[in-house]
Order: sequence, then structure tokens, then C-alpha cells
Amino acid sequence: MKIGIIGFGSRARGVFKLMREAEGTVDLVAICEVQDKESVRKILVESGLSADIPIYKDADEMLDETRPDGVLIGTRCSSHTEMALKVMKRGLPMYLEKPVATNLDDLARLERAYEEYKSDAVVSFPLKTSPMVTLSRKLIDEGRIGKISQIQAWNNVPYGGVYYHTWYRDENETGGLFLQKATHDFDYITFLAGVKPVRICAVASKVIYKGNKKAGLRCSECDENKMCPESPYVLEKKSGQPVWGEYCSFAVDTGNQDSGSAIIEYESGIHACYSQNFVARKNAGARGARVIGYDGTLEFDWYTNTIRVFSHTGGADEKYEFEVNGQSHFGGDFILAENFIEVVRGKQRSVSGLGAGILSARMCLAATISATKGKFVSTEIPE
Repeated sequence: MKIGIIGFGSRARGVFKLMREAEGTVDLVAICEVQDKESVRKILVESGLSADIPIYKDADEMLDETRPDGVLIGTRCSSHTEMALKVMKRGLPMYLEKPVATNLDDLARLERAYEEYKSDAVVSFPLKTSPMVTLSRKLIDEGRIGKISQIQAWNNVPYGGVYYHTWYRDENETGGLFLQKATHDFDYITFLAGVKPVRICAVASKVIYKGNKKAGLRCSECDENKMCPESPYVLEKKSGQPVWGEYCSFAVDTGNQDSGSAIIEYESGIHACYSQNFVARKNAGARGARVIGYDGTLEFDWYTNTIRVFSHTGGADEKYEFEVNGQSHFGGDFILAENFIEVVRGKQRSVSGLGAGILSARMCLAATISATKGKFVSTEIPE
């Protein structure tokens, strides 16, 4: 099986490694990457791959000359749509990183192409395919908690510094943190709800990571490097926290919210409350949900690897524990990689198709607009 990769970053390399683990006959036959070729060849060797794999600067040229069986798109977010359109026009299956679009214009282009080409795609939504969500959906379908009343979900990100110290701070590149993070959560929440979202209201706060330092400032250039709680020196030497990058998180060009919340209304009348926070650190990290039904409540959190079902009617409470053994995205990434291989072979349908990616992006863009305008926004493409 011949796979081409557009955007040979760490995420794409990780997904391709999982594909190789799932099926040993998967071969990387071409790379399209904006980095210089020598840097890419060095990464290939470090990854245990051949340095002779063809490297292209132009995606069209790579696709036409190498004719891969499937394509993995792992570029930066703002070019996901453009690269996806190139693959779709050639009728090739693709593994597409999220978000599938970062603005309304790109989303409209992608939707039109989705209707025209009907491309086979696996969108990178591994939370939905993680064993914890799969079992949660099974328990809900079995009627274990009765009719759903409400969903409450949370994402307290313990590695939030990556969104202020690195290129992720550029909202023009990522579309903001609803699109960057909540795209996963909105997808699995909607999967558990089992019905279509109709409108969203949201609010976002930025009270921590802002300041008046000059644009583009790096910590090594700052005279407060040894004192600032966000400098690599203090994080590594004094706080025992990971260092993600060196851009100043208190500069005038530091983008992204510190926290955000959304209320999603679904066509059945139920609603979901979702909140994300990027200030939490270390053991304060949490990501999961409570699904509240008439007969019981189901709760799970990926950071504890546990599902609990609480009976409302006098029955016994239940607890399910998972061993993920450090698997990326709690085991969901491997399931998606395995599914993509079978999609390329024509033996399975995508478990996370482009339609789901489009819907989630639409929800995230609606939340972003709502947070700006202070009103409910339809989950159809907003005006």
C-alpha cells in the first residue's frame, strides 16, 4: 500500500507510524513538505525510514508523479482545506487532520467539494473512537441511563503553554481554540447525543496570557527571563513543567483565549454544556463528560481512564477501568489508523468521515462568532 504524506510534521509521522504498526505492508512513497530537503531527510533517517523517499515542494506534483493509494494530510491548520481539495479532485482516500477548515470561506469550498466528489476520508477525531467513548455510547444505546436529559463536558488542558509559546498562538493559522481543541469535543459530544445540533452560544475569556511586551519577543531576548513564570528557565528549573516554545506569552501578539465555554442545543431539545481551560496545570488536567439521563448518569474522564454509571433508580452503580498504556489520544489514534488502511483497501467505511469533520468545524466557527457577537448562532454556515 503506497501512502503519500503532505506535511511531514510530528503529528503526521506519528500517525504513519501507527499505520505501519497496524499493517506492515504500508509504504511511504512520497512527501510534500515546505522544509528544505536535507532537514526532511534527516528526520526520515531519525524515524527509521529511507532517506531516498522522494520529497516535493508542490503537492500537485507529488500526487501526479507518485500516484499514491492514499494520502495523509498533516500540514498546518490553515492549509488543511486546500490540500484536501487537491486529494479529493483525484479521487484518493485521505487521512485529514483536524480542523478540516479554519474559516467560513474554506468550509464552504470543502462542503461543495464533499457534495461533488464524495471522497473517502478519515478525519482525525480519535476521542470519538477511543475505547472509553465507544463503550459509553454502547451503554447509552443499551438504555443504561434512560432518556438523555443533558450532557456536561470539560477540557482542562494541562499543556496549555503550547498555545501561547509556539506557532499555535497565531489564530490566523489555527482559527482559534474552539477550532483547535473543541473540534474534538464537539464531535464526541454530538456522537454521544445521537442527534443534530441546531444552535450554539459561547463566551471566551482572555485575562492571563496577554500583555504589552513587543510582538515576536522570545524569552531569551527578554531581561525578565530568569523571573517570568512562563519562561523556559523558570518552567524547567523551578516549576518542573515542560517547555513548549520560546515566544513570550505576555506580548501584544499573544493570541488565543485562556478559557471558553459553549452551550449547544440539539434538535431533540437536549443541550450540552462544554467548557475548556488552558491555565490548568499538572494534576489539574481533566477531559471528559457527564451524560445525565432519567434512569442514571454516565461519567467518564480520559485522565482517570474510568467510566462510572450511577443509578437513579436504586440499582447498583458500575465502574469500568481502562488500560491505555500511553497510547496516543487514549487509544483512538490507532483505531483511526487501522480504519484508514481498510478504507484505502475498500473493505471498510470511515468511522470518522468528512461529514463529521465539516459539522464539527461548523459548530466551532459558530461558537467563535457567538463569543464575538454575544448571541446564539445557528450551526448551519453562519452569515
